[in-house]
Formats: sequence, C-alpha cells, structure tokens
Amino acid sequence: MSGGWRCRGVRWVAGRPVWAWEGGRTSPLTHGRELGFRVTGERRCPGARGNPCPTGAVVPARSTGGTCPECARLDRAHSVAADTALDDPRVFRVYLAWFGGALLKVGITAEERGDARLLEQGAVAFAWLGRGPLMAARRTEEVLGAALGVPDRIPYAAKRLARVDLPGPTARAERIERAYRDARAVGGWADTLEALPLDGVRDHVDVFGLRHVERVDGVVGRLAGGGELRGTVLAVAGPDLHLELDDGRQVVLDGRLAAGWELARAEGGTTLPVEVVQRGLF
Repeated sequence: MSGGWRCRGVRWVAGRPVWAWEGGRTSPLTHGRELGFRVTGERRCPGARGNPCPTGAVVPARSTGGTCPECARLDRAHSVAADTALDDPRVFRVYLAWFGGALLKVGITAEERGDARLLEQGAVAFAWLGRGPLMAARRTEEVLGAALGVPDRIPYAAKRLARVDLPGPTARAERIERAYRDARAVGGWADTLEALPLDGVRDHVDVFGLRHVERVDGVVGRLAGGGELRGTVLAVAGPDLHLELDDGRQVVLDGRLAAGWELARAEGGTTLPVEVVQRGLF
C-alpha cells in the first residue's frame, strides 16, 4: 500500500481469509505474514448490500457494524439473521457450532453458502443437523436452542478467549457428536425439516491457524486517525485477526473495526491502544 486504500474489513473467500478493499481488491491474510498499517483520515460508511453509502457518512470508531443508520437499515431489511427476509426461497441448513469451552450454538445458513457462515463466525468445529425451507429451519433453530439451552448468538469477546488452549481433534469431535445426539433426541423438529445424518464433524482449527495462538494478551479496542499497528499474523478466525506484536504480545484486532478506514503503509511501530483482556467476564 503505497498510498491509502479504503478497507472493507476481513472477508472469507473460497475458504481463506483476506483483507477486502473498496473497489473489489483483496489481500491474503496468511499465517506468518507481516501486517503493518497506518490509519488515515476519517472512518466513513462503506455502504450496504453492494451499494456505496449515498452520503459517505462518518461513523464511530468503535462501531463493529461500521455503517451509518441508513445503510444499516438497508442491510437489515434483507437479512436472514435479522428475521426480516422471510420470503427467501433458498434451501437452508441448521447447524450446531462450537467455539471452544462451553460455547455452543444453533444457527442457520443458506445451503448454497456451504460452511462460509461458520468461517465468518469463527466456529472452531460444527456439524449439520437438517435442511429445508427458511421458516422450517428458523423454527427448528428456536426449538433446539430452547431445548438444549444454547443461544443463537455468542459475543466475539467470549469467542476469542474460548479458542485459546483448545483440546485435541478427538475431543473437539466428541463435543459436537454429543451435542448432535442431544439435538436428535429433541422431539418434533424433524417433522418439518429433513434431518441430516452425522457424516463427520467439520473442524476449522487448521483453517484458522489456531495452533499458533498461545494466548490473548489484549484487544485493539478501536482504530484512530494517525494510529499504527504492526505485527505478524498468527491466525484469523471469523473477523478476528490474531497478531503477535514486535514486543511479543499476542493481541486481537476485530477486522470489523477496520471497515471504512483508509489504511496506508506503516511508518513505525504500534501506537493504537491495546486494551487488557478481562478474563473473568465470560
């Protein structure tokens, strides 16, 4: 980046993480890559649903949504996750996703997207439960969530701590297999949705690069004009970039915070504020 490029945040393309830039350009985010940038100008709304923001509105530095109110409304008006796109004709799948520790959730995604939604959420491991129309999938999500006592959303602050010190692949698979058996034992949901057999647990530890993450010493709480960040990419899980700074600290940058900022080549070391992680909160 000789000049400045307007960032669109972290994206998952063909199963791999990239920095996305305004205009459609991307840069790979591979393990071991040196990442360094300087934040310039003001953070501006990148728009929604592939449309540029009509006003180029300035948005708050700490907003993970990164869009102005008008573009946020446009995005939610066509969002399955927000329960506003109720007439979507596609086939949907219900999944069980595990994020480490006790963090398990039930969710839905369009079948045509494969595991893209699970990569975007930072799911460590997952399995499919069933497939069918949107409303049947949504009803199943609600029934299973209530019966199993698991949520449909988990805060990223909890996810990034839970993915440290993960058990081995056998234990990860057993965790999903137990949850799958519990879900199949819940009565009624398979009447309106095609139940899918457990044909193997999908595991994202190697895709994310989590073997290289030893700890989370802090989190970059916000970006600010003139601030710089320099480090080595350890892993990327969902929108989270795990980085090792020059001083040895292992920190996380939520890539959603970068969306809307213009980033240029770093000139020095890290000056952006790193907040100490409060481990007792989750």
